[in-house]
Amino acid sequence: MTQERANKTGFETRAIHAGYEPDAMTGAVNPPIYASSTYKQDGVGGLRGGYEYSRSANPTRTALEGALAAVEDGEKGFAFASGLAAEDAIIRALTAPGDHVVIPDDAYGGTFRLFDKVAKLWGTDYSAAPVADTEAVAAAVEKGRTKLVWVETPTNPMLTIGDIEALATVAHDAGALLVVDNTFASPYLQQPLTLGADVVVHSTTKYVGGHSDVVGGAVVVRDLDLAEKIGFHQNAMGAVAGPFDAFLTHRGLKTLGVRMDRHCDNAEKVVAFLDGDPRVTEVIYPGLAAHPGHEVAARQMKRFGGMISFRVAGGEQQALAVCERADVFTLGESLGGVESLIEHPGRMTHASVAGTDLEVPADLIRLSVGIESVDDLVADLDRALG
Repeated sequence: MTQERANKTGFETRAIHAGYEPDAMTGAVNPPIYASSTYKQDGVGGLRGGYEYSRSANPTRTALEGALAAVEDGEKGFAFASGLAAEDAIIRALTAPGDHVVIPDDAYGGTFRLFDKVAKLWGTDYSAAPVADTEAVAAAVEKGRTKLVWVETPTNPMLTIGDIEALATVAHDAGALLVVDNTFASPYLQQPLTLGADVVVHSTTKYVGGHSDVVGGAVVVRDLDLAEKIGFHQNAMGAVAGPFDAFLTHRGLKTLGVRMDRHCDNAEKVVAFLDGDPRVTEVIYPGLAAHPGHEVAARQMKRFGGMISFRVAGGEQQALAVCERADVFTLGESLGGVESLIEHPGRMTHASVAGTDLEVPADLIRLSVGIESVDDLVADLDRALG
């Protein structure tokens, strides 16, 4: 299916068909894995389809990048070796030493580490602000110096919701760009570019890949000038998705819609179990009417996702015990796979923010709700809570 035709179809159709036409020679409906580092040229500079060296472009990666652009309603997609590689490319392509970025005050620990330990040494400074407070984000912007307003929505792990349209206005009024990490929502539930964002970034390791079998990242943009800058840095820095990784990620993307519906169904039932349980002091989920960002989430998301955070009576030791007693929920980092995962952010994914303003509560547990039989998930949590 051509990109132009794909852009007029529904999400699931785009996820399955965009970015690739069946192979002209064999009719293969899936993109082949082009395990080639280089390509024969028809004379010096006579490239076939623009391919010369697989760091610059690979047909398997090209198919994935076209599909990623289509599902995010963008013009150009880029596939990277990891989500953090994608983030690094954005920072280096769109900022310079002396520039400033506003990041979430509850950002993913890896993103915080990238800004605090890598980009800061390079000369790009940052300030943290709560993404749910548009005025606070605006106050953190330094006009003439801030180049990016960086947002997660929902955030990791506190599931805070930022108003993408309002934050785009804040960024653009300051002459900055809005970058949205759409990993937690996935392109199925939320398309930030349609709401005014300039750049979307993903860890495709999570919901896009969906099977915990491949690490990857993605950047999608609409503006072709931004695309040129990102593309230059993708090639110059070289942290690209390999052909087999691109194939697995693309395969996962094709079932994203049906998986996300099941993730959401199961999460809603798990939330119903946790909410009001005396062993739980707080349930954090955008689908709850009591969540501060519920109305915004309802407006900009199709559904509320498969991620849940909750706090337990008994403090950190009880939180650790719950994580260790869980069985169907696997104790592990990452998220977005078909299997359910449980983790203690303070000791695991967010250990890098300990002792900073971004430190997460010690009694917090994060769930990535998978697509198993939901009765088994609820029973498992009931046992784990003790």
